[in-house]
Amino acid sequence: MTPPTGTLRTGEPASARLGTLAEQGATGALSTETGIVYLAAGHVVHVESAVTPDLGDLLTHSGALAPDGWWEAIDQAGRRCRVGRQLVDSGHLAAGALELCHLGALFDAAYFVLAHDGPALRFRPGAAHWLGAVRSVPVDTVLRESRRRRELLHRIWPEPAVDRAPLARVPGPDAADLPARRGRTLAEVDGIRTAAQIATALACRTFHTLVELRRLAAAGLVTPVASLVPVPAPTSAPAPAPASAPATVSAEPGPSPRPAAPDEPDTALLRRLLHALEAL
Repeated sequence: MTPPTGTLRTGEPASARLGTLAEQGATGALSTETGIVYLAAGHVVHVESAVTPDLGDLLTHSGALAPDGWWEAIDQAGRRCRVGRQLVDSGHLAAGALELCHLGALFDAAYFVLAHDGPALRFRPGAAHWLGAVRSVPVDTVLRESRRRRELLHRIWPEPAVDRAPLARVPGPDAADLPARRGRTLAEVDGIRTAAQIATALACRTFHTLVELRRLAAAGLVTPVASLVPVPAPTSAPAPAPASAPATVSAEPGPSPRPAAPDEPDTALLRRLLHALEAL
């Protein structure tokens, strides 16, 4: 068996490269334009994306873990890549709660890293994430779930710009009778925040927020900011489009300001994750 290396074929899709790494039983980190997928023995153990709240944000903003407990675990076990184990062993977090939150963060980030199947950029053999082992997921499961989420969101509203662009409210339709979760999501739309920033403010998983934002877009209540800007008349030298912020992944997590009220748990998602844990 040929060992995996850091050399990738030009333009090779991330999904194809992940399939190859899974067959090889590889351990390391695969970088793409929108994030990093961490593997151990051919299974996905963590995914990071700059456009989703990380695990520390989800745990601390929801009130499941105090920021001091999170940073204590980082200080004591980050260099040894055992932050997850430290959280459990220190009594700050139950193992089941950590696994559920970790899986939610993993699949959220994987959607952005894999939904459009951009090119794989680099594979670093042996690279490990500072979180350490929590729960591994087969590559096929991650790819299948990313496709399922993309198809579901497309059925709700087929405009993917809602996922990444700053969002603005559209005056007109009455929003008074919206369901509670959707109403809270709409209240965070201010013309500046993206879906990921709204999810962080709500202490809610990004995919939940995307579902509500796509429903709001389908109802005519929300639109990407770019769609509100009039298109200028063409000139001999058209001005370049504004560049989007680069998708970088921070090496260290950091808590953001705590929201006024945490989002209520999604019991259907919790059941699905529990079933997934039992199957694994």
